Amino acid sequence: MALKVAVGERDGWAVLRVAGEMDLLTSPVLRQRVHEAVADGRRSVVLDLSEVLFCDSSGVGVLIATRRLMRSCRGRLRLILPAQGAVEGSHVNRVLAALGVRRLFEVYPDAESAVDDAAAPLSA
Repeated sequence: MALKVAVGERDGWAVLRVAGEMDLLTSPVLRQRVHEAVADGRRSVVLDLSEVLFCDSSGVGVLIATRRLMRSCRGRLRLILPAQGAVEGSHVNRVLAALGVRRLFEVYPDAESAVDDAAAPLSA
């Protein structure tokens, strides 16, 4: 299955909506889109992972590299993963938790809260 990345903007945040499977073959697509956003001067990035059905270690590697990139340019990164009980996107949350890296990310249940500076992230 291919990985689709749609780039948009919301309240000053670059929002990258990711759909499909993040694996060795497809995760470079997301890495490239993130680098393009940063090259365009974007320093506030939201990755909407609610439609990602599968994520392997390559996909996790891209998420960690994105976090590192955003920190190096004094940017902000937030992830959207559905709230507990949601079926879609729950795989990414489980993978991040199983690897012990979920706590590294600010996670929000939806786009509205992800771009709201007053909203608190979900607990790890």
